[in-house]
Amino acid sequence: MEKQNQPDASAAPFSANLEVENTSTLLALSGPQGALLGTVARESGADVSLRGNVIYLSGDEGNVVVARRFLSDAAELLSRGYELGPADVARSLDSLRRDPSASLTQLLDEVIIVSPRRKPVTPKGVAQRRYIEMIRTHDLTFGIGPAGTGKTYLAMAMATSALMQRKVKRIILTRPAVEAGEKLGFLPGDLAEKVNPYLRPLYDALHDMIDFDRVEQMRERGQIEVAPLAFMRGRTLNDSFVILDEAQNATSEQMRMFLTRLGFASKAVVTGDITQTDLPTGARSGLREARDLLGEIEGIGFCAFSDADVVRHHLVQKIIVAYERRDAERAREKAEREAERRRLGEEARAAVERARSVPPNDDEGVDEGRESLVGRPIDTEQPAGADPEIDGETSAREGTS
Repeated sequence: MEKQNQPDASAAPFSANLEVENTSTLLALSGPQGALLGTVARESGADVSLRGNVIYLSGDEGNVVVARRFLSDAAELLSRGYELGPADVARSLDSLRRDPSASLTQLLDEVIIVSPRRKPVTPKGVAQRRYIEMIRTHDLTFGIGPAGTGKTYLAMAMATSALMQRKVKRIILTRPAVEAGEKLGFLPGDLAEKVNPYLRPLYDALHDMIDFDRVEQMRERGQIEVAPLAFMRGRTLNDSFVILDEAQNATSEQMRMFLTRLGFASKAVVTGDITQTDLPTGARSGLREARDLLGEIEGIGFCAFSDADVVRHHLVQKIIVAYERRDAERAREKAEREAERRRLGEEARAAVERARSVPPNDDEGVDEGRESLVGRPIDTEQPAGADPEIDGETSAREGTS
């Protein structure tokens, strides 16, 4: 079914081809008017063309190999009924390029069955697949990375799946009640109404997986609980799937309090982006501290996401990169200022040490000279070589006056 040719090193470009026997699979793989193949060519950097039921690729060897791996795996997935869009092409090619041993079939085999009436949730890349595996195999998992990487959504899918399969008795969703740069003041209503604006993103993910009426029924029965982080103190959470979202806004004390709430037969997932902290200036993020303190403890999983794992609008990834570049430049300038301040301080200390090491001046001879002048009689004798006429004139003027 598949053929590949590699000419001599002197002959360029590298070429490969892929034969797709099933017509329906070929149409789905090429997309409307060949749009999907055009996306593959643009994102991979290889030249892609279709003649009959054979897809031809040429160009740089690395680009051609990645594009061919994607098309081969995509054809198999499409034959199983999966759907692929332009955004999936870009993310999948990036995942295959970063991990030469990965395949799309392996990536999408790690599905999350939320409900029989809902489509399974599938990872969009290597990092998301690793994140799902980590949640399955660890009781405490940290997902740290920029916005739009699916940290909260995938954690919510895992929690919902566990509840539906009766692996846990309830889902507890929490996050710090911290405003993003503006003060909202006192909010009206009871506790649920007061904290609802802070927990809205969690509700959005939940309603995307379970019908609204079903969610309300589960809340009334206590199977789903949504509460601010401050109300976790003093509790022991058994048989629960707990998600702490926006954990970068938790203080060190709050993070310590939350992590010690975990009880028997429970799982906890902590998500956040340490680059978007809304804590007051000078306050240390509990998420950053937990990463530094707990990173080496066996049984705790840490999954790091990058801008390459963003699954939102394509502009979001570029925005994140721009801000990260700005932050890196500021960090570099701050480090240079600190180095210059330390250098100046060291020079000043060295100057003080040098001044202390110089012996004091010997002023004894000067003091003796000053003492010899004190009480010494005035010499009235005319010095040798004096002019008597001038002296006489001077005396006459003094007598007249």
